[in-house]
Amino acid sequence: MKRRLTPKTIDALPPAVNKRYEVHDQLLSGLHLRVSATGGKVFYVSKRINGHMKRIKIGSWPILTLHDARDKARSLLRSIELGHYVEKAPHEEEQRMMTLGEVVPQFIELYAKQRNKDWKGSERVLLKFSSLFSRPIDQIKRADVVRVLDTIIAGGAPTRANRALAAMKKLMNWCIDRGMIETSPVAHLKPPTKETARERVLSDAELKTVWRMAELEGFPFAQCVQLMILTGQRRGEVSGMRWSELDLDNGVWSLPSMRVKNSTAHIVPLAPLVVDILKSVPRFQNSDFVFTTTGSTPISGFGRLKERLDAAFADAEDWRFHDLRRTMATNMAMLRVAPHIIEAVLNHKSGIVSGVAAIYNRHAYLDEKLEALELWAVRIQQLTNRSDTCAKEDRHRNVRRAEGGLPDSGTGSVRSELAG
Repeated sequence: MKRRLTPKTIDALPPAVNKRYEVHDQLLSGLHLRVSATGGKVFYVSKRINGHMKRIKIGSWPILTLHDARDKARSLLRSIELGHYVEKAPHEEEQRMMTLGEVVPQFIELYAKQRNKDWKGSERVLLKFSSLFSRPIDQIKRADVVRVLDTIIAGGAPTRANRALAAMKKLMNWCIDRGMIETSPVAHLKPPTKETARERVLSDAELKTVWRMAELEGFPFAQCVQLMILTGQRRGEVSGMRWSELDLDNGVWSLPSMRVKNSTAHIVPLAPLVVDILKSVPRFQNSDFVFTTTGSTPISGFGRLKERLDAAFADAEDWRFHDLRRTMATNMAMLRVAPHIIEAVLNHKSGIVSGVAAIYNRHAYLDEKLEALELWAVRIQQLTNRSDTCAKEDRHRNVRRAEGGLPDSGTGSVRSELAG
């Protein structure tokens, strides 16, 4: 189609439905804009050179403005008319094409970090394609990607293969938007593994074991795991908790949208047991992190922690920290907590309350959520068979040990006893 290009009309151009399309500028003959299925827009100049029609890429919108694109197009057209234009040899184009290994860090920095809270996860799965890093981005074939995915599956991580494919699709679409490639080699490639939703719910005995094994860890993992159990919030949200988010006097934890997976601000009422645990946590000077060993970063090392906790699960089905959320939700249902209150506690964006109602109910149900979380805290106290006094003494002992006031109590033997 032909149209007088303006910044406004370019912004309004929709993504291609089936395949890319071109809009030719009525003001400057030879200049056109190619629009991809992902909405990427790239300027080109078409001109006959030595009897053959050639298409020369100018640059991507909006990095290259319309004014700059017209100036560059006029310069190219003038050079062709005067016979000064020298067509680059194919090998020169290959030398200028970035490799996958060069594209990945740019993709992470310019795209993933801006849009994905779990950009480190994307970076990790893209490293699975390291065998292709030396190859120019436009020379990566569908079969190459499939071979890498097959290797991941053969290594016993079928779900990770799905994540790797999803990350590669985003990277390739980003490359199209930036004019690096014309088509994605993985477009319409289906996930290699069929995923089923996890249904794992810890039994009372398993939940009690996780609580008691966590206690043996001392600060900071003991309190962190206990708060994961008691609040039902995600591991990253609990481990990254800030003092500035907490109002212990009123028993409220306010999670900002930037720290929540679904980008929805969340208010978590705190049961008295949770407040008591938080008050026992030692504070690092000039640090806002609640669970930290450095003062400058939140705690990490959950993989090694999980291995230590697994010592008590020798014959148990595989479990994950995320299963604690499902376990809390299931138990709340057994305690006759209404489904929409459970959804509110978990901060589920889609569920019983959704759409416009979800917007108006974002800060509602505080009393109901507190009541539900208090019921759950009482259930945990009954389950672990610990009195408030004993629990407080243990927590204060952990604090003193973390501060160097008490020697280690030989948790290895106790851990073995629990595991047995």
